[in-house]
Amino acid sequence: MDILSLFMVPEGTKAGYSFADIPIRISFMESNVAVYGVPLDITTSFGKGTSRGPEAIRRTSALQSETFMLDEKTNIHDLVDIFDLGDLKLPKTKSIVKMLDYLDSTIPRVVASLRNNSKIPVMLGGEHTLSYYQLKALAEEEPIVIHFDAHRDMKPNYESLKICHTTPFYHLLKYIPGENLIQIGIRQTDKEENETASKNGVTTFDAWKVHNDIDSVARYLQKATAGKKIYISFDIDVYDLPYVPCTGTPEPFGLDPFQVLKLIKAIDLSACLIGMDMVEVALKNDDYREGTLATQTLYRILSRKYARQ
Repeated sequence: MDILSLFMVPEGTKAGYSFADIPIRISFMESNVAVYGVPLDITTSFGKGTSRGPEAIRRTSALQSETFMLDEKTNIHDLVDIFDLGDLKLPKTKSIVKMLDYLDSTIPRVVASLRNNSKIPVMLGGEHTLSYYQLKALAEEEPIVIHFDAHRDMKPNYESLKICHTTPFYHLLKYIPGENLIQIGIRQTDKEENETASKNGVTTFDAWKVHNDIDSVARYLQKATAGKKIYISFDIDVYDLPYVPCTGTPEPFGLDPFQVLKLIKAIDLSACLIGMDMVEVALKNDDYREGTLATQTLYRILSRKYARQ
């Protein structure tokens, strides 16, 4: 596989372990899920730390979190075959433009190779900028995009940058029809972003809707995803403040793990996951709460039937 040279193997990363620390290593060809990290923290505008997201997830998945899911009464390894490519090697440059150009040329190549080999690409971020490159590469498959986040990330530009952590979904509207985008948990935005979402037919379930009427949100998700290809973009700050002590832009009034789990399980089992990302996870002062929460969220998504089609 020609893309392997683009990655540092998991054991060579700062984590020193592969995702979920697979007990019996499987080959790339045997897998149906391909995990890869992108330790990027270059356009974040408030708190830093997302470059350590893949590290936090890998270490907690290998050393802290059991791979047996009590609620599912099964082991993640019995349901899905995971191959960890490692971390994408990033160029040593202080130029944001050069870094983003590299990602724009490299991530689509990685995604195309994975899809050509019938793999589900699972990206571990890294800042939310990264979702733009992976989703753009998958747009021709016409997925329903389920975006969990505290923010819309729908600004046309921010601090002179067209593509950055606050803008990916504005620019993805060129490739993903607004009616195919579902945003869940939103509780921080501006007027222009709201207008962009409304004008483009984006479906929004803000955090207050989830808190007050989660059953109707779950019913909508089931109906909207039945028989569809889906992509999940999961920003860890969709969770409420106490759960995410390290992420760069936490917001109050967020979701709790049981609400997120209910919505993950509401996605229709006839759907087909074609890709996902887990972004904005950070690590500070040996606080692995976010890494643990991200790991357990990933397990619950990857254990669903829609990730094994």
